[in-house]
Amino acid sequence: MSSPVHELCDAYVERLAAADPAMATQRGLMGHDAHLTDYSPAGAASRTDLDRSTLRELLTLPIEGKDDRVAAALLSEWLESRLALDEAGETQRTLSVIGSPWQSIRQAFDLMPRESERDWETIAARLERVPGSLRGLRAALQETTERQMPPARRQVLACAEQGSTWAGERGGASFFAGLVGRYGGDDDRLRRRLAAAATAAAGAYADAAGWMREELAPSALERDPVGPDRYALTARQNLGASVDLLETYAWGWEEVHRLEAEMAREATRIIPGASLTDVIDVLESDPARAAHGEDALRVFLQNLMDRTIADLNGSHFDIPAPLTKVEAMIAPPGGAAAAYYTGPAEDFSRPGRTWYPTQGRTVFPLWGEVTTCYHEGVPGHHLQVGQVRYRRDRLTRFQRSVWISGHGEGWALYAERLMDELGYLDRPEYRLGFLHAQLLRAIRVVVDIGMHLELRIPVEERFHPGEMWTPELGRDFLFTRLCSPRDFLASELDRYLGRPGQAIAYKVGERAWLAARDAARQRLGPAFDLKSFHAAALDLGPLGLDRLAAECAAWVGDSATDGS
Repeated sequence: MSSPVHELCDAYVERLAAADPAMATQRGLMGHDAHLTDYSPAGAASRTDLDRSTLRELLTLPIEGKDDRVAAALLSEWLESRLALDEAGETQRTLSVIGSPWQSIRQAFDLMPRESERDWETIAARLERVPGSLRGLRAALQETTERQMPPARRQVLACAEQGSTWAGERGGASFFAGLVGRYGGDDDRLRRRLAAAATAAAGAYADAAGWMREELAPSALERDPVGPDRYALTARQNLGASVDLLETYAWGWEEVHRLEAEMAREATRIIPGASLTDVIDVLESDPARAAHGEDALRVFLQNLMDRTIADLNGSHFDIPAPLTKVEAMIAPPGGAAAAYYTGPAEDFSRPGRTWYPTQGRTVFPLWGEVTTCYHEGVPGHHLQVGQVRYRRDRLTRFQRSVWISGHGEGWALYAERLMDELGYLDRPEYRLGFLHAQLLRAIRVVVDIGMHLELRIPVEERFHPGEMWTPELGRDFLFTRLCSPRDFLASELDRYLGRPGQAIAYKVGERAWLAARDAARQRLGPAFDLKSFHAAALDLGPLGLDRLAAECAAWVGDSATDGS
């Protein structure tokens, strides 16, 4: 379908892709891989101008039916939240161990095709732009620091460490040397160009990392908490909704208690009479319950995803043919410790991929990996993102490429729960892994809101009752209440402090998906069909959580017309 709203959405995403090529590659938008994003103050200002002019135009357009309503609501929420962050000075000061321009420049190369000579020419062209893109980011950070709005020192130093790893300063070849070392062609000119560009890119990251340590860190903020006003802005961008943070904090504690009790019960199914700690020690140390080596882990995850797609397709979901392929990948070293997903290209020439950081480990206990695979693959991110990319017949290009964390991470966490409901976590150790993953997300709600708003721990809690949250207490809480490796949990803490409001998106988003499902089931009674609900909800595309609730409330099952 075509309408003024759809035409504006498509025009905006093409202009945004040209202004932010790193984002374009990450979102599967074709035609921008030879370029990199200008993160300088001027580049940021041009993107803000684009957002502002697009919002002005959107407000003048007529809304023609449900598809227009959904598309316009998404674009409006997206633009308004970005502009609010820009006006508060948040965009240019963004520096985080995960999901900031510092990582986007490096990660842009993970998703580029490498099959043909033309592909490698494109890689060379982008590599040559790495130094300029880093100079732009440095200029933006300098400007915000001069305006007394620097990033936090913790994030500066953590990012500097990442940059040194990528530059090859922590042993071994640089990321960029490893990348161009995969070139297998016989064009000596191109080989020399790639090598020179890789050396310059590695040197640029090394220089930028040194500048961060020596010049930016001394001027950076000692304090990590951002306070309620800044937190509300970033939380809104991640959720596509405004939530009652104090109620959400209290609910997070309730979920922590519920899940800890359920984990204790589940542990007795594995070793009757044993404590949860003793059970997890066995699961972590038993060689028969682990994958040995990166290749073995990747093969285990790939086989699990392939089996899951075959089982779910036609029974619980109708999975389009292009989505039946998803690749399990080992993430390059130097990034954050959490697994992540990258979607397919818009023409499906690049498949969806799940990425697993190994953090130097060689043995991988599997009790927690199964639920993560469902989260990142099918029916989680791969099904959701791929389904949206596939629906060219009804969704705008903007809808097919944008990401709202509350919607997307909420669905993926809901997908883990769905697989438990469907019986795919019948092995008690895998179900314990699911509950532990749920507990992690509940703890994120408590710790993220608690630290940034500097709330007090409830007086009835056994952990530091009545004390005000600090990063040190956040770290101790993670270490004492979760069973994950400490390097992972340390990375988690840095992540929460560097991206306020993002960590709550998983559990808050799942809460919204569950509420929408429960409301539909109660409203429709015997006519409710879970497979149809999932199809209809996913076909809406990404939405803020408030709009998701409204659109699902308008759904009346297979007899619905357009809900308008």
